[in-house]
Amino acid sequence: MSPARPVAVEHAVTVEDSMMVAHSLAGEVFGPAQRLHGATYVVRATFRRDRLDADGIVVDIGAAGTVLGEVLADLTYTNLDEHPELAGVVTTTEVLAGFVASRLVARAAAGDLRGAGDDLTSVEVWLGENPRAAASCRVVLREPGPGAPDAWPWAGR
Repeated sequence: MSPARPVAVEHAVTVEDSMMVAHSLAGEVFGPAQRLHGATYVVRATFRRDRLDADGIVVDIGAAGTVLGEVLADLTYTNLDEHPELAGVVTTTEVLAGFVASRLVARAAAGDLRGAGDDLTSVEVWLGENPRAAASCRVVLREPGPGAPDAWPWAGR
């Protein structure tokens, strides 16, 4: 019996930060959250790639952490109802996850993550609202390639 071949391989790097915001959520469905209130989010960003680069990395972890902090900087300690890019947007946790993900995708495409950051399969942003609730958005940039265990540095040992 031959060993199973993977259908696809994805490596991932995850970095974490946080942001404190104020906002109100327009619409009856939001009940008391229609009033201005604060929220503190734990923000995790995961970058996936089907092959490691020549240095054995998905993205530079330090650069990924720095870029995540920069992406969150103009959101932190602000009223999102007044943020120019979010005017008229109901900033639910799901919407914010997508907004942060779109910013990270743009930064990856610009080469700001160093390493193989411009060749990602996906970027996922997870926003933890409290210990029991979170929302996320995964942006699939391309399908991962076929499994490549022969390319792993320990293969064939």
